Amino acid sequence: MERLNILDQSLSITLILLISISFILIGFFCSKKYRGLNNYLVANRSVGTFSLTCSFVASALGTWILFGPASAATWGGIGAVIGYSLGAAFPLFAIIFIGKIFRNSYPNAKSLIEVVRLRFGNKVFKLILFLSIFYMTIFLIAEVTAVSILIKYISGVELWITALIVIISSLLYTLYGGLRASIFTDNIQFIFLILLLIISFSFLFSFNENEFSFEFINKNKPNLLSKNYIPNFTAGLTFFIAVAATNLFHQGNWQRVYAAKNNEILNKSLIFSFLIIIPIVFMMGFAGLVSISENSNVIPDLAFFSILLKGEILTLSILIIFLAISLTISSVDTLINAISSLIIVDVKKILRSNRDYFKLSKQIIVALSFVVFYVASKGFSILYLFLLADLFCCAAVLSIFYSFYSKSFSEKTAYISIIVGLIGGILLFPSPDFSKSLLIGILLPASYFPEFLTQSLLFLSFIAATLLPVLAWKVK
Repeated sequence: MERLNILDQSLSITLILLISISFILIGFFCSKKYRGLNNYLVANRSVGTFSLTCSFVASALGTWILFGPASAATWGGIGAVIGYSLGAAFPLFAIIFIGKIFRNSYPNAKSLIEVVRLRFGNKVFKLILFLSIFYMTIFLIAEVTAVSILIKYISGVELWITALIVIISSLLYTLYGGLRASIFTDNIQFIFLILLLIISFSFLFSFNENEFSFEFINKNKPNLLSKNYIPNFTAGLTFFIAVAATNLFHQGNWQRVYAAKNNEILNKSLIFSFLIIIPIVFMMGFAGLVSISENSNVIPDLAFFSILLKGEILTLSILIIFLAISLTISSVDTLINAISSLIIVDVKKILRSNRDYFKLSKQIIVALSFVVFYVASKGFSILYLFLLADLFCCAAVLSIFYSFYSKSFSEKTAYISIIVGLIGGILLFPSPDFSKSLLIGILLPASYFPEFLTQSLLFLSFIAATLLPVLAWKVK
């Protein structure tokens, strides 16, 4: 992998340790006086507008925003940028309406999966519980992989070192303080995020004024802005579906829905978060358009950093490390607490024993962390990992949320439709090089299919995973 080596490795490791230890201390301190299971799971249902807004934004905008939107823009054009922006923000808007239904109809619930169990029964509940834990584990791997690759790009630090520090530090304070600790650190991470993004983009505009524009992109890569460029539409729709479905299923969001002090505070926080997220994600994607317009050989996952760090400025590198570690810990602590809450609240409904589920959740999280550490150390494609996690959510999103508006929607219909969506999506989901899928190129030769299908596998896999369940609704 390409490296800049702007920072000395020992300095980078020192910075990572200092930032991580700071969050550990903050997490322990802020949650020390808020003990008990209700605080651990839903922060005693007492969070106000500012903290809830900060937490929604910080949790939604993990390390992926430094990689995903810019990477997608390098081949998906302006459509991918718009799709990513709206997909990241839309679920928060949708939760304004769905969240009110959940809080009013299931006031004592603590997770989306618990609500699914109350709505349907054990069969769909077990399927969604498995899908949720599986997708959040992949998401954890993607987040840790992303920050590890970035630190290696800047300073040459081995992937496993960054992965180990981030995982251990997040585990220490999150398993102690739960959601209360996660929300408190989210407030600090939100402030870091806004300040460092302002600094980064101020630098980009100041020193790349002629390049950071639509005119520059249109001159060098006009197809990325053209209405005749098919990926502008297919990629845009793909990323909207993928990111929106994932965030709707994100247990961390639903914990925060139930953590709000009241419905008015929840609605205000969701609207503010929606308005904050769109321009941030759009600008990150726009940076990818500029990067590929400047250098056609840029590594997609590092598109944003290729233009921000091309001057190899030490101060900017340090700021990026602060930003990346803060964003990663913010997302990782949310995911850890989300998985932990599912085990505490929902797994006991399956096992039905008198064991200590609080302790069991910590044991399972630690075991999953070994898997996350091992896979993240391998440095797989970041965007590909995120997309794989997204696919599983797409297969379930319409069936699950439609069921809360249709009382006649049965458990059998929901279960079959989700399985159909999963099978369709997996059969068409592309290989890491996007050249083939299980159906097209492996089970059957690619030559049997029209060129449009073979070149649009990602788009087709998400369309199949999302829409095939709707067709299955009609089959009783």
